[in-house]
Amino acid sequence: MTVTKMHADEIETDVPLMRRLLADQHPQWADLPIRRVASHGTDHAIYRIGDRLMARLPRTAGAAHQAAKEAQWLPRLAPHLPLAIPVQLARGRPAEGYPLGWSVYEWLPGENPDGNLDDPDRAADDLAAFVTGLHRIGTDGAPARPRGARGGPLSEGDAAIRRAITELGDRIDGPAALRLWEESLDAPPWGGHDVWVHGDLLPGNLLVGEGRLCAVIDFGCLQVGDPATDLLPAWNLFSGPSRERFRAALAVGDAAWLRGRGWALLQSVVALPYYWDTNPGMVRQASYALAQLLAGSSPAR
Repeated sequence: MTVTKMHADEIETDVPLMRRLLADQHPQWADLPIRRVASHGTDHAIYRIGDRLMARLPRTAGAAHQAAKEAQWLPRLAPHLPLAIPVQLARGRPAEGYPLGWSVYEWLPGENPDGNLDDPDRAADDLAAFVTGLHRIGTDGAPARPRGARGGPLSEGDAAIRRAITELGDRIDGPAALRLWEESLDAPPWGGHDVWVHGDLLPGNLLVGEGRLCAVIDFGCLQVGDPATDLLPAWNLFSGPSRERFRAALAVGDAAWLRGRGWALLQSVVALPYYWDTNPGMVRQASYALAQLLAGSSPAR
């Protein structure tokens, strides 16, 4: 598999390295078949190990903290959620020339949603139930949200989105995107208690089995913050009636809808120039979301 580096500081990995790491630290799995999994995920290289396991090797040092966060919090969240989430089985330390910690998980079967949902309305209900369950879990002991992490005030992303709009030039309708962004910035801020947010509910982090949503993966953006952050699927996955069903199932008011729209706009616009030449899957997803946003998304029902 030819792998294109997405980050200037990205660490190269391959199957022989993965096998050496296993042989050194988890030899019970070292003789299983190993293959790299094609993915437009941006934080980890994914390796399938046999039929039931996968390993995640951070691409950059900036993603290295995610395994510890998932090990601490996912077992506490899982009993309260209606869809499967990852189960971490083991951790690995830097070795064999690879400078970061890494992790092994159960392999969750399924495919990313890509025209394979039998009933988008039912998917909207299923994902809304997941989001509702997550937002209801107590946050005692949760770490403070770092500045700029998803879930905070949209204003923290203002410089980044304006810079990205300028960089994209005529590749997008910059004035229209900026108008939408400023409408979201003007929305009333979240005034309630912070809740757990997944923060990255894009199609690449959802799994479909037998035509129905069955799992949510990659909790690297897990934080406590504004629940509107988890409205990303309204524009990245759903459209028309299923979008409205998702909104209704979550009982989202106008202010939260505008903030959620702002988060979807921020994610898609900032991703486009960064990954334009290196990650066609991410660019395709971000372009779809941006088209949905620019097609018209009034906060009024």
